[in-house]
Formats: sequence, structure tokens, C-alpha cells
Amino acid sequence: MGVLLKGVSGIRWGELCDARRDRAGGIPALLSRIAYADEETARLAVDDLGDLICELGFVVGEATAPAVPFLLELAGAPHTSCKADVLALLQRICRTDQWHSAAVAARNDGYEANYQEQPGWEAAARAAVHAGRPVIERLAASPHPEEAAPARELLLLMDEVPPFPKP
Repeated sequence: MGVLLKGVSGIRWGELCDARRDRAGGIPALLSRIAYADEETARLAVDDLGDLICELGFVVGEATAPAVPFLLELAGAPHTSCKADVLALLQRICRTDQWHSAAVAARNDGYEANYQEQPGWEAAARAAVHAGRPVIERLAASPHPEEAAPARELLLLMDEVPPFPKP
């Protein structure tokens, strides 16, 4: 994968499910495109990756939390061409509450067994975004408004959304 994304090959992506409940084996290639492709290709890769790890902008999967540190690495890398897009994806991941809300509703309706794993995926993904706060703070202090503004928005969101969904 190059200097960036060295740890990507250490994740068993093919054993994880993405947000669509398919195998997540395509995630490393998309991360690589974000890191090394031209700006247009990188932006398309962010969109495609968003479909896999934060489907519809609010549904995460098992592979979301393992992908977040790589998104943070890309956001903090000096040559990433689409930092605003990466930060917007991180915002969507941080904001997700779909599985937790569904589990609460299912508990009230007697279907709690249908939501054993998913709220944990959501909590882990949100916690992973929060763990990247130092990277996001550095970006928020950037002299480049195209990366500083979305980073500040993400920091504000992180301040109002706890790392774990409320029980």
C-alpha cells in the first residue's frame, strides 16, 4: 500500500461484513485510491467507500470501525487530495445512530435478538472517530479553509455526540 495505509493488509477484510452485509474485501483498494489517485478518482473512491462503510449515510457495518483509523490517516496526510470528502464521511459515521435506535425499538417490541451485533458496530465506529480527535484538531487549525472548516464541523459534532450511543 505504500507509506500510507501500511496496516491495511493486517486487517482480515474478507472476514468482515460491510454496511450492506457483503464481504468487505474491496475496502483496501478504495482506501488506496483515496491515498494515491488523482483528485476525481479519489473523490469517487470516497463515495464508493461511503456506500460500503456508511450506507445511505447512516448505516454502518462490521468493517466500519476498522476502516476509520485509515480514513483519519488519510485526512491527516499532507497529499490527500479530497480531505473534505474524507472528513464528511467521518461526520456521517460519527452521527450514525440507526442500529442503536432500531435495537431500542426492537427491545420494546420483543425483537431484541435481531440486533445483537449491530449496535456494537455503531459504538465501535463512533469511538474510532472520537479516537482521531488529535488529527481532526490539527486539521481544524489548518490555514486551508477547505480542510479546516469540515474539521471544525466534525469537532463540534464530536462534542455533542458521545463516543458511544446512549443506552
